[in-house]
Amino acid sequence: MTKAAMPQQYDPLDYDNLAQNVVRALMEQPCQSLAPAPFEGVGVYALYYVGSLDYYKPIMGEDIPIYVGSAVLAGRRKGGKETTARRTLYNRLVQHAKSVQQAENLHLEEFRCRYLVVVPVWIELAERFLIEHYRPVWNTVIDGFGNHDPGAGRKDMKRPRWDILHPGRGWAKRLKPAETAAKIIAALKSS
Repeated sequence: MTKAAMPQQYDPLDYDNLAQNVVRALMEQPCQSLAPAPFEGVGVYALYYVGSLDYYKPIMGEDIPIYVGSAVLAGRRKGGKETTARRTLYNRLVQHAKSVQQAENLHLEEFRCRYLVVVPVWIELAERFLIEHYRPVWNTVIDGFGNHDPGAGRKDMKRPRWDILHPGRGWAKRLKPAETAAKIIAALKSS
């Protein structure tokens, strides 16, 4: 008589299961414009492209995010004292809207977003799960969308792929491109 294999136990407190719950809650949120009404809190979000650029055709719509991210309490990333959430998540979406508006070949009305205000301890876990699950092209192949001005002390940095493909942000124009838009589009199509 052979010994029966023990089925894998379900652990509702397993990190992946917890992350999936946060992601499910995010995906249940209504899709709306990338310029939502002001709100308070920290959390996670997903951006969607509904425009007409051919190289984004496989992900167009409100099902597959082009970018996912998070907004955490100020000071948290550097180990400082956390402050109140205020409009942290809302402000991050506003920053992204400005980046889209500055791009010469994108339009704000071509983007939608979902966001979820989350208890801070779950934010990093949810963002990691979102990136691993969806592999959004602006998080993976075309990096640099979420970047800020690197400042004068980093003038030798290369221009991010996002800014090569979507030129327009003033600070990125100071940086040297390491590749062409055609090469980036080829990498996108092969991903």
